[in-house]
Amino acid sequence: MSRIGKKPVSIPAGVTVSVGKDNVVTVKGPKGELKQPIDRDITIEVKDNEVLINRPTDQIRHRAMHGLYRALIANLVKGVTEGFKLNLELVGVGFKAANAGNTLDLALGYSHNIIFEIPKELKVTTLTEKGQNPKIFLEGSDKQLLGQVAAKIRGLRKPEPYKGKGVRFVGEVVRKKAGKSAGK
Repeated sequence: MSRIGKKPVSIPAGVTVSVGKDNVVTVKGPKGELKQPIDRDITIEVKDNEVLINRPTDQIRHRAMHGLYRALIANLVKGVTEGFKLNLELVGVGFKAANAGNTLDLALGYSHNIIFEIPKELKVTTLTEKGQNPKIFLEGSDKQLLGQVAAKIRGLRKPEPYKGKGVRFVGEVVRKKAGKSAGK
């Protein structure tokens, strides 16, 4: 049996979990409401402030989904209580980030600025300090949406391996290559 799948998801105070028709799990909490469709073979039980996930057989497909849906439901519960945060930094001379509401204005060394529209479910802030790389802070309750938006921002100018310039996650390590002069 899946080690992750058989662990129950505890429901904190102020959070309600309900399973609707078509096996859609709805989680409501102080930071909003999230929904996740669940495969029809997996059964979800809510009792005693815990969510239990069960699978019908030991098929490879059922075993794979067992742990997956447990993790997704745990992320929903954590998202509506605490929320998730991701931080990006812009490394490069002249790289800038500014935001007006949920519109992100990025100067990434191209001939034009990039205007990036952030979904309304997420909150974005930027910070530019003298002597520091500009930073972008993303917050939201939906972990999947947050990761997807952060990956799209990073994809606008990925960190390159020779100088390390680009958009990267805070704390991300970019392995540097030696370049042409190393071969001589």
